[in-house]
Amino acid sequence: MDNIILIGMPGSGKSTVGVLLAKALGYLFVDTDLIISRKAGKPLQKILDEDGLGRFLQLEEEVGCELKCDHTVVATGGSMVMSDKAMKNLGKGGKVVFIDVPLDEIKHRVTNIKTRGIAFDKGETLDDVYAKRNPLYNKYADLCVEFASGTIENTVELIIEKLNIY
Repeated sequence: MDNIILIGMPGSGKSTVGVLLAKALGYLFVDTDLIISRKAGKPLQKILDEDGLGRFLQLEEEVGCELKCDHTVVATGGSMVMSDKAMKNLGKGGKVVFIDVPLDEIKHRVTNIKTRGIAFDKGETLDDVYAKRNPLYNKYADLCVEFASGTIENTVELIIEKLNIY
């Protein structure tokens, strides 16, 4: 298996889990949000504020379609699943893992929705984003790891176990 692509809602722990998973497997780690930010020359929230949601999603799709790596854990932005082309490209390179966290837990974790760089339409709430994206996470996932109270290390172990890496 080459890459492990992590998808899920903002606040689901993709970046944090991704770093620890990469260390545990001896893989590289890539966060697509950081690539988007670097490509645009500004933070995610500034892209959304200055250039709009459409431009943000376009940049995200470009990054998802252009990304080529191997033996890498890839933490995607929560809205990457909005691009079928990007998800098909990422999925070709490895297993897509959906970190499924209940909406109530997401709301507890994400308290800075207006400044965090989350791609959503004006007037949308986390409930709306969750309702729109959850079916897409399930569509693209090769496997789903459900949130269980415990540590991030537990989630990493569960992913490794489900992927049958060891």
